[in-house]
Amino acid sequence: MLKPAVAVAAVLLTTPFAEAGPIDNACIRSERGAANPALCGCIQQVADMTLSRADQRRAAGFFRNAQQAQDVRMSKRDADNQFWARYKTFAATAEAYCAR
Repeated sequence: MLKPAVAVAAVLLTTPFAEAGPIDNACIRSERGAANPALCGCIQQVADMTLSRADQRRAAGFFRNAQQAQDVRMSKRDADNQFWARYKTFAATAEAYCAR
């Protein structure tokens, strides 16, 4: 069985950029994203493979409000901790495959 990171890499190399999703839209609207739509598209592809749509919508809010991310990270709620673990996996994977 392929490891998740290898599977993500295989899909990224063989799949054209997907339609815009919540992460892509938030990224493009951010200060840095408008200058690099290809990067935003790559990040969305990773999000499609690692996060549910609900998680993507929640994470997209971090582009607009960084304090929201900090609040979730520091939360003691189990649901927030579980989301944060998924988000960290997404972020590490996106960094590895999109920072070319």
